[in-house]
Amino acid sequence: MSNTIPSQRRVLSPVAQRQYESPEPERMTIMKYITSRISTLKPPMEKVDNPFTLLAMLNMQQWLFFFVGFLAWTWDAFDFFTVSLTITQLAETFNKTNTQITWGITLVLMLRSVGSITFGIAADRYGRKWPFVVNNILFIVLELATGFTQTYKQFLACRALFGIAMGGLYGNAAATALEDCPEAARGIVSGIMQQGYAFGYLLATAFARGLVDTTSHGWRPLFWFGACPPVLIIIFRLCLPETKSFKEREAVRIANGNLTATFVAEGKVALKKHWLILVYLVLLMAGFNFMSHGSQDLYPTMLTNQYNFSPNAVTVTQVIANLGAMSGGTIIGYSSQIFGRRFSIIFICVIGGALLYPYTFTSSHAVIAAAFFEQFCVQGAWGVIPIHLMELSPGSFRTFVVGTSYQLGNLVSSASSTIEATIGQRFPLPPKISGKKEIQRYEYGKVICIFMGCVYAYTIFLTLVGPERRGKLFGVAHDSDMAVVAGSETVEKALRRRQEEGIDVAEMGGEKMAISRAEVA
Repeated sequence: MSNTIPSQRRVLSPVAQRQYESPEPERMTIMKYITSRISTLKPPMEKVDNPFTLLAMLNMQQWLFFFVGFLAWTWDAFDFFTVSLTITQLAETFNKTNTQITWGITLVLMLRSVGSITFGIAADRYGRKWPFVVNNILFIVLELATGFTQTYKQFLACRALFGIAMGGLYGNAAATALEDCPEAARGIVSGIMQQGYAFGYLLATAFARGLVDTTSHGWRPLFWFGACPPVLIIIFRLCLPETKSFKEREAVRIANGNLTATFVAEGKVALKKHWLILVYLVLLMAGFNFMSHGSQDLYPTMLTNQYNFSPNAVTVTQVIANLGAMSGGTIIGYSSQIFGRRFSIIFICVIGGALLYPYTFTSSHAVIAAAFFEQFCVQGAWGVIPIHLMELSPGSFRTFVVGTSYQLGNLVSSASSTIEATIGQRFPLPPKISGKKEIQRYEYGKVICIFMGCVYAYTIFLTLVGPERRGKLFGVAHDSDMAVVAGSETVEKALRRRQEEGIDVAEMGGEKMAISRAEVA
């Protein structure tokens, strides 16, 4: 049987063409791998179209998939930062210290890995759609519940459960937004998609200013409002089908005779072949999450407590910082298609490290400029992450690996704000008087600066020693794990059947199938 599946031929980039010719990275000795880390860092300088041309490559369905993933990730971030932006008000309501309230942040980060495992496996087995819907239903229930809590224990319980719901979303949102995306446009689309996080932070900052302490209910309206948009996101997702890539994989599983048995077999193969990369991704994402939370979670508290910024000044600074973040994620994500994923991350981390001093030691409103460029760097590095994780993940468990590595990294970094707040108490400043109350002040800027310096160094090292598979194709026809489980003939037959039914097959442009029987053997 011929290995060629007829379809309308399309032009592939040099990277994509190499993926057809060599779908899996070349096996090498440990020493050869180590010595290649510097040489492979050289930017490939691949010619890339301008951003508008790249974005025009997406068809209507691909755009809708992107938007629903982006919106869900945006509101995930909004809901997370509702606590970060109301630490002082929550502390007053529950008669606790700021450090004790940050446990509400820590618990969310710790339990997100439970959600990523549960919903990630569900999305890889049953599809992206319904786990996504269930996630958002839980968002609604738990965000409302948080707004009605009356005690500190109730608050912590709601945030712990909320962490499980939040954990299940990232991998699914990334897979939905990027799985069917044209290869050439992945860098910029990844950068934009990741900035749903910064956009959510920006929205949370703006709505916190408008809803917190503007009524007799204090901080609660912010949480009640946070429960509303997921209703619209659920309706949006219900109107869309499964992604083409998942449908193809499901077709192969059906052709193999038993959906569940094939899925389990894929898991065994993936674990056996890719366990080392899974460990690496968790370590890498620990660094990235330390970078994000270490630079952001306690920053509003630093501005108000150490530098006596007014609520309006904090809001303006945070909005400008998140505009920088959104710019950085988009630009560096796009640049990673030209300069490579690893080089782009390392370069922007070096710049971010150089900007730490003005970011944390500027006491005037001029800190706005430092905040813009520091978050440009932090989220610029993050802009590469969605597609970098997708390309490094085994195809059968893409949602699970992307989400779980991200959330286990969150688990490792979950105590970021608590660590910074606790260490900050060792550097007291003269207290300030608010009404009849004395408020303790601490030198949080020094702690954030030193903490982030260590985080940048760690992230640069992990990125340097790690692999890169820029341009990897996501179609099931290019998945050697599936070929091992089901056989290349089964994969071919399933894809042929879809084409005979008039269904376009992703990434099958008339070239040979990426996985031959010889390669599987």
